[in-house]
Amino acid sequence: MNNGVILLVEDNPDDVRLTLRAFQKNHILNRVVVARDGVEALDYLFGPESAGRDLPAVMLLDLKLPKVDGLEVLRRVRGDSRTRLLRVVVLTSSREDQDVSQSYASGANSYIRKPVDFDAFMTAVGQLGLYWLLLNETPPEIAS
Repeated sequence: MNNGVILLVEDNPDDVRLTLRAFQKNHILNRVVVARDGVEALDYLFGPESAGRDLPAVMLLDLKLPKVDGLEVLRRVRGDSRTRLLRVVVLTSSREDQDVSQSYASGANSYIRKPVDFDAFMTAVGQLGLYWLLLNETPPEIAS
């Protein structure tokens, strides 16, 4: 699979490595841009260097981020006409019902809890890639 950039917003280096390994093992060849906090994610999407850059195919967003948390990133993404249709998958270890509700209320397309087990995580990332990068239709306004 190779249909655009994946924006991975994750502050835990172990989770970044695990996610990148899962992509590789599942033959997801998309370029992955890693933002290690909410400010980096917003800068990638809205900063001066973002002009003329295609939107990511999907953003995988952790909620518990330094500087600007994931829910605030999501609200800003949905509040801007340039990114309001960006596919956002919350990929987090949070088990709080409130986080699930707030994520959907803020415009998340999907909420996935990170499995603790390595094999389960590999399977989940493979399914995530298959669905969001291959099967799911992109709105024509943001399709490249």
